[in-house]
Amino acid sequence: MVSKNTICLWYDGTALDAAQFYADTFPDSKVGSVYCAPGDYPSGKQGDVLTVEFTLMGVHCLGLNGGPVFKHSEAFSFQIATDDQAETDRLWNAIVENGGQESECGWCKDKWGLSWQITPRALTAAIANPDSAAAKRAFTAMMGMRKINIAEIEMALRG
Repeated sequence: MVSKNTICLWYDGTALDAAQFYADTFPDSKVGSVYCAPGDYPSGKQGDVLTVEFTLMGVHCLGLNGGPVFKHSEAFSFQIATDDQAETDRLWNAIVENGGQESECGWCKDKWGLSWQITPRALTAAIANPDSAAAKRAFTAMMGMRKINIAEIEMALRG
């Protein structure tokens, strides 16, 4: 059953592949019901996978195979808070090495074009530091990174 409030993500025939990747990569994630089209539609045929219900780190989502008309953009992203460098590396590398691409400041895209912010909790704490000079040093260090390096953030924080 679909949650009362569900994130609907548009795919071009690859919703099931994406949902399976997310379920295999992120904790507290799973693929739920898969619904096939009861008839032909503009970007598919009767019997094609139309929608996929899945949970992504506890968040209910629906993958819709709507066709090539709409693409994902950086205006929507999932922000994943990581607890250490190992978790940061594992998630970042899983996304990038599965056909994704790196971006700046902890952002990357998966091969379906969906944006992710792989954000260590240490970074969030550093840029919220009440010592504004320390926070600025950590922020400046982050601005030069792709994947976040917690040791470098902590070093910048200390000055």
